[in-house]
Amino acid sequence: MHDFTPISGLAGGALIGLAAALLMLLTGRIAGVTGIVGGLLQPDTADRGWRIAFIAGLIAAPLVAALFGAPLPRPTMNASLVVVAIAGVLVGFGTRMGNGCTSGHGVCGFARLSGRSIVATFIFMTAAIVTVAIVRHVIGG
Repeated sequence: MHDFTPISGLAGGALIGLAAALLMLLTGRIAGVTGIVGGLLQPDTADRGWRIAFIAGLIAAPLVAALFGAPLPRPTMNASLVVVAIAGVLVGFGTRMGNGCTSGHGVCGFARLSGRSIVATFIFMTAAIVTVAIVRHVIGG
C-alpha cells in the first residue's frame, strides 16, 4: 500500500462524522448525498437552502483547502469516458435500488445501528472488494 496517511484519514473521518452529526442535530436530516441531491431535484422542496449549502460545501472544501496550500491530487482514469459514464449510471441505479448511498447507509445508518444500513454497507463493501480483486488480479487492470 502506498500513500498511507492515517492522521489525515482520521481527521477526515472525524470531520465527516461531525458534519453528519451536526446536520442531524440542526435539521433532523440524514447526511446521505443521494437523498440530499434527490431532494434538490424535486420541484416542491421547501428546504433547498441547506441542501444547496451542503452540496456547495462538498465542492468548495477542496478548492478552499488548495488556497491554503493543500495539494489537489489529479485523478487518473484508466478507463474510457464511456466506461466511466456507464459506471456512474450503475452507481446511480444501485443507490436507488438500495434506497440510499454509501454516505447515507455507511456513515449515518451504521451510526444509528440501522439493520438495513448495516446489511447494505456489508453488501456494497463486499461488491467493491470483489470488483477490485477481479479488475486487478483477473482482468489485469
